[in-house]
Amino acid sequence: MEKLFFIRIGGTAMGGVAVACQQHGMDVVGSEADLYEPMRSYLAEHGVNVFPSFDPANLVNSGCDLVVVGNAVSRGNEELEVALEHKLKLISLPALVAEKLIDRNNSIVIAGTHGKTTTTSMTAWMLDQAGLAPGYLIGGVPGNFTESCRPVPSSVHNSSRGFFVTEGDEYDSAYFDKRSKFLHYRPTIGVINNIEFDHADIFDDLAAIKKSFRLFARLVPRNGVLLVNGDDPNAMEVAANPVCPVETFGWGEQCYWRATDLVSDGFTLVREGTVLGRLEMPMPGEHNAMNMLVACAIGLRCGLTFEQVQAGAASFIPPKRRLEVIGEFQGAVVVDDFAHHPTAIQATIRALASRYPGRKIWVAFEPRSNTTTRNVMQTELEHCFAGASGVALGAMDRPERYTESERLNVEQLVARLSSDGLQGFAVSVAQAQAGKWGELVFAQLQQWVGPGDVVAVLSNGNFDGLRQRLI
Repeated sequence: MEKLFFIRIGGTAMGGVAVACQQHGMDVVGSEADLYEPMRSYLAEHGVNVFPSFDPANLVNSGCDLVVVGNAVSRGNEELEVALEHKLKLISLPALVAEKLIDRNNSIVIAGTHGKTTTTSMTAWMLDQAGLAPGYLIGGVPGNFTESCRPVPSSVHNSSRGFFVTEGDEYDSAYFDKRSKFLHYRPTIGVINNIEFDHADIFDDLAAIKKSFRLFARLVPRNGVLLVNGDDPNAMEVAANPVCPVETFGWGEQCYWRATDLVSDGFTLVREGTVLGRLEMPMPGEHNAMNMLVACAIGLRCGLTFEQVQAGAASFIPPKRRLEVIGEFQGAVVVDDFAHHPTAIQATIRALASRYPGRKIWVAFEPRSNTTTRNVMQTELEHCFAGASGVALGAMDRPERYTESERLNVEQLVARLSSDGLQGFAVSVAQAQAGKWGELVFAQLQQWVGPGDVVAVLSNGNFDGLRQRLI
């Protein structure tokens, strides 16, 4: 039995893949200095032993065949240093997924700046409901499944090529492997949802991101297909001069797959000019209609009937933190969403305006990503909150990484919001350093929010406990 050792096993992706490998017949152990719930219980329930510190003796004595190095592991980690000294075989998490879980199965890879988690969840659920028993890797907490990652069942894997659906992230793979993760996954069906500038810590500009997506597009074989957002110029540019079949999707009449007649609860699906029928959509917003359109296209491409696609769409439960209603505050509904890029923020506000017409929308936004904590998105952030009544900005994550001229200017952002007729508030760097800054945002929302309003908490982090305070 092959034995794997995961350094920093506590992350969502690392822990999910570790359990999937255990289910796939491998012996898995790992290490994590700070293992929190729910991952602590999840790993324990599946029999994965976790060492509570990065002790080199644990690694050396484990007798492992492979050392899985997480994206958060860098030089200086004691276990990594010993693995290098002992010439142990290292592998990045994406390479492990490709080798052990995708293997020779039909690989469905969902890539793009936005919508990956939701589209991957939709696609995996649709195939699952139709009886295809896909394996999958979802970069979030799915609503329809109990795991974020699972292998193709051995009964399917041993008898034929099954399906494995992967959320294809463009971020790099490991400290020793700077390729985008999705370049490991060898897609049979590849998806490019959209392309924008993001991840300013590893990409210099939009051109660098396009280069990575262009390499991804070139991985699709001639007997596969690349699904491309026909309404996105960047995506279409990347997919130009293809060596594989390309099918476009979107709103435009030129698209092979189209969504038409959109209302809050569904849309009409059109394939190559032929109306296939009406689909229910459990999530509001144009962006979620596009996510569902892609999942339907993949399902039909994989042999599902339109009735099976309809059933999968109607029974889909969104992932956690995707327009998720989590409670009430002062008579207002509180919605939690992962949006942390200006385009995603704007799409979320529009979706909320569609779901709750006529209500005031108060946004609490935490600038945490390596893109939104810098001023590279200053102008975009000053304009993406249109439709909201007010915006309360949480503390910037680790502002000391940048000079004052490099980081997001929150005072300028609040001034711009005010000039556009929105209420504005921002936690200053000094207030953040004093601690418990979430209480300041909470106090501001107490002043603004009234019965019948909507509070949207937008963050890819904990927001200093704001969600818990609100509900």
